Amino acid sequence: MFTRYRGVKIWLMALGLSFSAMANAAYPDHSIRVILPYAAGAAGDIVFRVLQPGLTKALGQPVILDYKSGAGGNIGTQEVVRAAPDGYTLLLGATNNFVINQFLYKSMSYDPSKALVPIAKVVDVPAFIYLNAKVPAHNFAQFKFYAEKHAGILNYGTPGAGTTPALSGWMLSEAVRGNMTAVTYRGSAPGVQALLANQIQVYIGGYGIASAYLPSGKLRVLAVALPERFAALPNVPTTKEVGIGNAVVSNWWGMAAPKGTPAAVVERVEQALHKVLSDPVIQKKLQNQGFVVSLENTATFTANLRKEAPYWEDVIKRAGVVVN
Repeated sequence: MFTRYRGVKIWLMALGLSFSAMANAAYPDHSIRVILPYAAGAAGDIVFRVLQPGLTKALGQPVILDYKSGAGGNIGTQEVVRAAPDGYTLLLGATNNFVINQFLYKSMSYDPSKALVPIAKVVDVPAFIYLNAKVPAHNFAQFKFYAEKHAGILNYGTPGAGTTPALSGWMLSEAVRGNMTAVTYRGSAPGVQALLANQIQVYIGGYGIASAYLPSGKLRVLAVALPERFAALPNVPTTKEVGIGNAVVSNWWGMAAPKGTPAAVVERVEQALHKVLSDPVIQKKLQNQGFVVSLENTATFTANLRKEAPYWEDVIKRAGVVVN
């Protein structure tokens, strides 16, 4: 009797594995929902629009974006965490969603390092240090000298507390010993307008600011937080070149799935992303929008997330930033 039961149990297990393998092999057999935990118009929205046609073709099913904004991206991220781990609900998230918010928000109900399966890092969003042209500094060395000599005088703008530009602004102030005052705006647009009006003197933001306002002569670009110079602004040095290393950090975007998603499904999506992002036409489109393709596979992305977490935990503790 026991032998017969054991045989049936083994047969059922094998049958279950067979069905699971068949399901993974058939993936995807219907549309895939990608949750963006921010409102329309966010950087991730732009990235997705560039990638969507290629991903739909590579996966053979429609890939649809679903906006779920709120609580610094936590609402949308939590919806992915709670979704069925079948590969049909994915996250397109930023640095905050993967590593920063867990140290920033006291009320978070999940640990992204345990609740999500990283699929791939997709792009970097280069962070440029912008300076109002009325500040008498034409390069970073002059800015550092001026900021330290006039400590407490300069203001820097941020698009929200705890965002990468806000934390970078705090680290920049620390690096130049400028004791700069943070002024928080609701998004980047009002911050840029304040910079142009000299209500703030420093702003850390994306390439779009440079492409739109550099010709006006109202601002300057001091440096960019990238390993190499940004192709569209080759005369702008990197933060490493000007001697401040990681005092300013670029935001990035990556894709993830709920914990428990089969490895074969994760690999399928990763391969599709690799195929799309390896296309020079796609790379150029993203560059024109101010992004740099920085594709990392699942293993590399996961390892780098582990390295980033303690870095951001330390920064947030030193900055004393907490969001309830």
